[in-house]
Amino acid sequence: MFMARGAGRCFVLSQVGLARSTYHYRPKEGRRGRRAPGYTLKMDATRVPDAEVVGEIEELLARDFVRYGYHKVTHHLRGRGYVINKKKVYRLMQERGLLLKRRIRSRGRRDFVAGRARPCGPHRLLEMDIKYLYIHGEGRNAYLLTVLDTFSRRALGFRLGRNMRKREVIGLLEEILSLLPEPEGVVVRSDNGSQFIAAVVREYLKERGIRQEFTHVGVPEDNAHIEAFHSILEDEVAMAYEFETFEELEATLERYFRFYNSERIHSSLGYMSPDAFLRKYFEQELAEELEEGVLKDSDLLAKI
Repeated sequence: MFMARGAGRCFVLSQVGLARSTYHYRPKEGRRGRRAPGYTLKMDATRVPDAEVVGEIEELLARDFVRYGYHKVTHHLRGRGYVINKKKVYRLMQERGLLLKRRIRSRGRRDFVAGRARPCGPHRLLEMDIKYLYIHGEGRNAYLLTVLDTFSRRALGFRLGRNMRKREVIGLLEEILSLLPEPEGVVVRSDNGSQFIAAVVREYLKERGIRQEFTHVGVPEDNAHIEAFHSILEDEVAMAYEFETFEELEATLERYFRFYNSERIHSSLGYMSPDAFLRKYFEQELAEELEEGVLKDSDLLAKI
């Protein structure tokens, strides 16, 4: 208004405390910052168009059971030789509507129950639990019993049944414990379900030299690893498929457990699958024992 009446521009800006650069600034159209190059480098210096990178992401996310956010997609691409950071992956996935819905995370300090420390080796603390899975074609639930190794997050085995009784629990435990190199001293943790507190189950574990632990009533955090696994399974299987028959559900679970152990990457395992994490652990353990002279060549072959 003052400049319209003849006042000088510099005088008016000085009076209102504005810099001349601010007055003359005109916003530019489009995204701010450096223009994206439109390609992604690989380790061999090959330039791959971003459209092809997005195609690989879409192909990954289209696979059965894969429900990854941008962090895990980034590690997957790096494993395929791409030199890429999570910010670029986020942008590419956002532009194509491939991002997962954001989950609300708790902020601030939380106190956790004692006894959740991660064991220092595989097959020392096992957790088991039962989950209901709905069969739409039959209009009823099936019962899924799973046993998980808390160190490697590996699902050691499962039983699916229209009922879940103590004999199914013992059968699955017998199958798993028979494959462990040193089953004595293993700890098996579960909630206080009737199948787990049954005298015959407790007696079986005692005879095998297995210590059984029970969670506090109403505290699922005590069994956090298997609870987390069943939550993942709910998200990636139960919510993604409708099953017409018991047999269809069982076949799908067979495929999912193979995928989960051998392919699905976990941030808690350094973005490795449980099988890959165990391989790396045993390779390091063997290397240390060889270096210390604990193992001979014949012992090494037997251990492998």
